[in-house]
Amino acid sequence: MALIELQGVVKRFDERAVLAGVNLSVNEGDVKVVMGPSGCGKSTLLRCINRLVEPTSGSIRFRGQEVTGPDVDVRALRQGIGFVFQQFALYRHLSVLDNVTLALRKLRGLSRAEADARALHELDRLGLAGQRDQYPAQISGGQKQRVALARALAMDPAVVFFDEPTSALDPLMSREVAALINTLFRDKVTVLCVTHDLALAQEISNRVVFLDQGVVRAEDTVEQLSRHHEDARVREFFRREGSPP
Repeated sequence: MALIELQGVVKRFDERAVLAGVNLSVNEGDVKVVMGPSGCGKSTLLRCINRLVEPTSGSIRFRGQEVTGPDVDVRALRQGIGFVFQQFALYRHLSVLDNVTLALRKLRGLSRAEADARALHELDRLGLAGQRDQYPAQISGGQKQRVALARALAMDPAVVFFDEPTSALDPLMSREVAALINTLFRDKVTVLCVTHDLALAQEISNRVVFLDQGVVRAEDTVEQLSRHHEDARVREFFRREGSPP
């Protein structure tokens, strides 16, 4: 059974269909990458799955349960989905440790000692134990990315979403992100990653979903998509994305 399954998902903003009937499945243990032109609905797709954005129509199933109905416990749904946002979404007035423990204390009801222990485990795992008392303004972009990931992992989610994880990072830090996601794969953590970065996509997954004009037009290896796909628009996108600057 798929961990996440979307069938005919539509999201309209006014009269514009950003998602126009998306079909997609993510199995447990997958590291799946979604790519496509700017404005094709990649980030909206992630936000529909965890109900940060309400889908207009269609079916979204998480762990076999429909999550689009009015009676769904959205808070419980989000606890099962770790989300690493493009701009990290760290609280500037909280230390690294407090950023990671906040949801554990407020949503999971853990004591301060329990939350600290779990947070420090994840921070140590990601090489950030030494930054526990620093504030977001005092650490690098790559370190902020790892704090956001530690916060997500501390909640023990079924899947981690990444929204453009390398958009604000230099090439060295981008490689660090790829290494982190590969570590998650080895630990059997399911990942759904939206990115414009073809190098990252090739580093972390051997299959890429191509989202275009609100629908999934292809899913295959980058090699197949760039050289052999029957749709010229798909081939052109991946050839262009893979071209040197």
